[in-house]
Amino acid sequence: MATAPDLIAPLPQIEIRPMTDGDVRAVIAIERASYPFPWSEGIFRDCLRVGYYCRIVMLEGAIIGYGVMSAGAGEAHILNVCVREGCRSRGIGRALLEQLLARAAASGASEAYLEVRPSNAAAIRLYQTLGFEPIGVRRGYYQAVGGREDAVVLKLPLRGRRAHGR
Repeated sequence: MATAPDLIAPLPQIEIRPMTDGDVRAVIAIERASYPFPWSEGIFRDCLRVGYYCRIVMLEGAIIGYGVMSAGAGEAHILNVCVREGCRSRGIGRALLEQLLARAAASGASEAYLEVRPSNAAAIRLYQTLGFEPIGVRRGYYQAVGGREDAVVLKLPLRGRRAHGR
């Protein structure tokens, strides 16, 4: 029987770069394919307009993932991270998160926060391997089929993290 590390393919040659208005349609396609209640095109465009740290992941000329983070007042909030189905469990989400966290540290944030659905076990495992710890629950935070779903709030201290980012 294979162990979890045996199931993870090596990290492909990816490029992480700033998201532009021209990328939003491809980002929306991934978002809609990944979530039953996706962010709208307007939300992504607003994130770009207000200067959030928005990045996309490229593989062989195609957008396969994205991340959106806000930072200010000494903290960072990871708002959205997604990798296209078929490209998951290959280290791409981890590489993107590590870049977001490095940027947060470089911006002076001392801690990072995010919310995750309790039902998203794969994401929770990833966040915990990066050092995130649960600090609370937001009741009814996410829209869900048949009602609302809570969010687990996770926190990561950034002190001592490498302070670089693109």
